[in-house]
Amino acid sequence: MKVAVVQFKASTDKEINLKKIINYITKAAEKKATLVAFPEFMMFYTNSSQTSKQLTNLAETINGNFVNTIAKIAKENHIQVVGSFYEKSTKKNRVYDTSFVIDKSGKVISTYRKIHLYDALGFRESDKMVRGSKIAKPVKTSIGKIGMMICYDLRFPEMSRSLAAAGSEVLIAPSAWVKGNMKEEHWITLNKTRAIENGCYVIAPDQVGNIYCGRSIVVDPYGKILLDMKKKQGIGYVNIELKNVKQVRKVLPLLKNRRTDIYPTLKA
Repeated sequence: MKVAVVQFKASTDKEINLKKIINYITKAAEKKATLVAFPEFMMFYTNSSQTSKQLTNLAETINGNFVNTIAKIAKENHIQVVGSFYEKSTKKNRVYDTSFVIDKSGKVISTYRKIHLYDALGFRESDKMVRGSKIAKPVKTSIGKIGMMICYDLRFPEMSRSLAAAGSEVLIAPSAWVKGNMKEEHWITLNKTRAIENGCYVIAPDQVGNIYCGRSIVVDPYGKILLDMKKKQGIGYVNIELKNVKQVRKVLPLLKNRRTDIYPTLKA
């Protein structure tokens, strides 16, 4: 199955970004991709001067124009889409960082609200966002069962392991990975590790430009990098073979070899 990975520099204007997104979806469909995956914050780039109130005013619901337009284009092009948006919440001046999966008929079949907010290395996403409260169940797609993560979630192996144990064959992590000392090294290492330890594909579309490092990546179940988009804006393509997941999990049965009867007994 051919998967399209989009890496682009989002502007602060969501209407401009939406036009770019529509164009990318159309191009991916023309290249016969069965699914196209976008980075975190694809809706718009929010800089440090933007207040939490301003962000809240720009956020939408899952039934708003942003997601509905993408769903319409997905249906017209008969392609699955994975993306993210700023979702309104009930908490004053706070939004959810929410990802979604849209099927070929234009239906939103899964949503996930980011549970690990990036309160680290001088950043505080919790000043503008509210944490999600649960991990989304893996969802069936034409490329296999997808487990959804978002950016900073990659640093927490418990989450990817939970998704793999629940049946995920592909982990997709829309990201906006901030540049900095050793950050690209962390990014590559974490994506490879999540793939190796779970015997699954990892697809991680990333923002490029502004404060982000790019390097959108796809890793196979044995840890081989199939795609690294470096600093290039545009679409990368890669083929996903589910038989590789089964084969790697057979010869390297990490999920089966776990000692879950022992782990919970360890106490600090």
